[in-house]
Amino acid sequence: MSPTIAHKFKAIFNEQKRNLVYSQKVLNESFNILPDDLRDEVDLSTTELETNMRMRLRNREALFLKKIDEALTRITAGTFGECEHCNEPIEPKRLEARPTATFCVNCKEDSERRETLHIDGHRPKSLGQRLRLA
Repeated sequence: MSPTIAHKFKAIFNEQKRNLVYSQKVLNESFNILPDDLRDEVDLSTTELETNMRMRLRNREALFLKKIDEALTRITAGTFGECEHCNEPIEPKRLEARPTATFCVNCKEDSERRETLHIDGHRPKSLGQRLRLA
């Protein structure tokens, strides 16, 4: 990958990282539960739902932050934009759409085809098959 393109993605990742760190500070402040939030069962339920949503958002952001750090490490190592499976270049359009991608389209599709079951015992949705409801 050319140094110019790597520099572009490095700037994008650093900006995303700054935004995530800022949003985590805001989320941490909003985890405080006020006594007024616990007046009755409806307030308590609403507060619990909001807290659960914030926790899920925080977990997603933490995972994304990890992917950003891994991508920055690959930029430093000079391997950013190379498929981890076949070592071929990842298509620029794919990187534009998903900058943290580590597989080229072909290897990603092959990986998804090889997946047979999720942890919950269902087939992957990405293969276009219906989920079986128990």
